[in-house]
Amino acid sequence: MPVLGIDLGGTKVAVALFSESGLLLSKTAVPLDGRKGSEVGALIQMLVKDHLPKGIRSIGVAVPGISRHATGTVWAPNIEGWDDYPLKEKIEEVADGAPVTIDSDRACSILGEQWCGSAKGCKDAIFIAVGTGIGAGILVDGNVLRGAHDIAGAIGWMALTKPFENKYKSCGCFEFYASGTGIPKLAREVLSADSTASVLRIYPPDDLSARHVFEAFDEQDPLAHTIIRECISFWGMAAANLVSILNPEKIIFGGGIFGPASKFINDIKAAATKWAQPISITQVSFENALLGADASVYGAGFLAFKNQALNK
Repeated sequence: MPVLGIDLGGTKVAVALFSESGLLLSKTAVPLDGRKGSEVGALIQMLVKDHLPKGIRSIGVAVPGISRHATGTVWAPNIEGWDDYPLKEKIEEVADGAPVTIDSDRACSILGEQWCGSAKGCKDAIFIAVGTGIGAGILVDGNVLRGAHDIAGAIGWMALTKPFENKYKSCGCFEFYASGTGIPKLAREVLSADSTASVLRIYPPDDLSARHVFEAFDEQDPLAHTIIRECISFWGMAAANLVSILNPEKIIFGGGIFGPASKFINDIKAAATKWAQPISITQVSFENALLGADASVYGAGFLAFKNQALNK
């Protein structure tokens, strides 16, 4: 019988049915359309009820934030009112007895890649998710590293330059410069400090996006190249720190920015090699996520299968 994987993002909910072998049987995505608080919970309940006639035996959920395993509650900063939302309880109300497991989207991403993607066969691997924010799903000896309070992997807060500035308070240094929302911030700083002609100057500063920077890079724009080289340096330093601390088999880059940044994998490893423990860096491969944007929903499906086995 199939299991249900649910991936809650900042703008949509993806729901997928999986076979036990990891075959994706079906997938739908529903926009949040500005829903907040209990409205998002009600949408997820409706999607679960819609799939119950398909005979689902277990439910896994990926959330963009912190999943508190002891309480089943969720902190999701991009969903208003989800500071301590009782998501597990709400899903169980409509799940018709199917067990429910919740984890962070970063943890689910590495589990998805371990199940059906680039980390298949790995026991020690790291998924660096670069999208609106930055996080890492970390496998250590085959298990997800969660930390004492389920917050491990919040690598957007890595300190990668000095001195500390107040602008890092809300998201962290690494995320400020090299995430989907950080790249335009970095671009505005570069454009302000350097008077070189650039196609990026045609955009109002508040409308500038990471997509504009990547497009300008492809057009050989000099300031776009400066911005992307800086991002490569940050991605490389962060990866180097993780390699030195954890000695993984693979570093896997995913999320919306990898995408257009996938072509820089070799450059990122070259940047990391300058900083990392010299033996560890020769033992690790840098790869793009094989599952792309579906990594976390696959991981949610994998959670469901693991929980189904435990509840047999």
